[in-house]
Amino acid sequence: MTGELLSVEGLTKAYPGVIANDDVSFAIREGEVHALLGENGAGKSTLVKMIYGLVTPDSGTMTLHGAPYAPAEPRAARAAGVAMVFQHFSLFDAMSVAENVALGMEHPPALRDLATRIRDVSETYGLPLDPFRTVGDLSAGERQRVEIIRCLLQDPKLLIMDEPTSVLTPQEVDILFETLRKLTAEGVAILYISHKLEEIRTLCDHATILRLGKTVGTCIPRETSARAMAEMMVGSAFAAPARVGRNLGTVAIEVANLSMPAPSQFGTALENISFAVQEGEVLGIGGVAGNGQDELLAALSGEARAGAEAIRLKGDGIGRLGPSERRARGLLTAPEERLGHAAAPDMSLIENTVLTAAARENLMQNGFLKWGAAEAFARKIITAFDVRTPGPGTAARALSGGNLQKFVIGREVLQRPEVLVVNQPTWGVDAAAAAAIRQALLDLAANGAAVICISQDLDELMEISDRFCALNEGRLSEIRPAEGLSVEEIGLMMGGVHGMEVAHV
Repeated sequence: MTGELLSVEGLTKAYPGVIANDDVSFAIREGEVHALLGENGAGKSTLVKMIYGLVTPDSGTMTLHGAPYAPAEPRAARAAGVAMVFQHFSLFDAMSVAENVALGMEHPPALRDLATRIRDVSETYGLPLDPFRTVGDLSAGERQRVEIIRCLLQDPKLLIMDEPTSVLTPQEVDILFETLRKLTAEGVAILYISHKLEEIRTLCDHATILRLGKTVGTCIPRETSARAMAEMMVGSAFAAPARVGRNLGTVAIEVANLSMPAPSQFGTALENISFAVQEGEVLGIGGVAGNGQDELLAALSGEARAGAEAIRLKGDGIGRLGPSERRARGLLTAPEERLGHAAAPDMSLIENTVLTAAARENLMQNGFLKWGAAEAFARKIITAFDVRTPGPGTAARALSGGNLQKFVIGREVLQRPEVLVVNQPTWGVDAAAAAAIRQALLDLAANGAAVICISQDLDELMEISDRFCALNEGRLSEIRPAEGLSVEEIGLMMGGVHGMEVAHV
């Protein structure tokens, strides 16, 4: 690390009802990996949006290379040497890698010349890519490579990364970290946002902690425990999820030889999926994004219909029933895409409770909404799951991603399901909130519910699962007891190695 690259002094940004950033100050040095930590709603997203020119601060100043820096738009930030890899990819599936990269350039060269540059840069940094492959055919890890290469072609001096490992296998995480170390060796500074605190300890040189929009501390991650960093973020101690003794009951849900075609050109077909989950049990399903997780949840929720006997709930074939009928019978689901799938962006939290809880919480009468009951249930969710929001009348899109996630999971958990299927339950959620959500899932199981947790977070799955399996290209691996599985074995299962092959590694 050499001199100071970016200095942030007193940045403040307020929105109606909330101060997102309140007099935030910190600095990043050249060649440094600097972590930005904070619980959901702490102000991390607003802060990096100001650095990248997406949001204009109300007050405060920034300097870059010692000169005043106030980007009016992302184009100005990129011209100054600031690049950003967003948590949600902004790629067009039907276009090639090179075409997607060209869309992010002010003056793209000829496609053949650009393809040569993509190959050169990707190989230099250990992220090989075929520039002519269609993006829809790429794995989640390869799509992230496209986003990173698009940034590297801008020759950035500061690279902002938001939750970059959320869709990667352990092996792909190692490759990414090696790439980031190469960049920092060349003097590139990296501002790194992640809720995976052990990753922060492995990779980052310094960390700035935000709480309720304010800078509350700094630390050197490799000299600070993950628990200590988490408690700095929330301002207090919190309990790790605890299993309680539970007795497994009868089979609550059974899936037998479920096969379904891909829903679209870039979707994944399900092939001969079979499993059963008992009352009081948590089944963890791992896998890299894009291997059939969304399709499996759609089949279980009723959004995609299967054969009548392919899915059985408490012994009854429900494969041809729709989502509302399945919910009435006690099968509830929470999809991965929280904004637009799990929640309607422009509807209030009160209205969003009605979308899935109308029948089970008795929120309708003679076709009319019982507004008081709906508001009371929304407030119950907000309180029980510590959703940071001005009130239940707030639109879903106004919440931070983590707070909306807490609301969505809380809405389903508090309906007391007999079977709950969740996809990425703690995606983008801070350590304390993740612990609370995992505890809620364990408590559900302790009360006799069957829980199916689909997740890319291996630590999460090992923490709460009784049994584990993995999806790869729409096929399910052998189901094994979670206790005793190594990260290497899990990684191989996620990569499509099964049964005795894994056992002999």
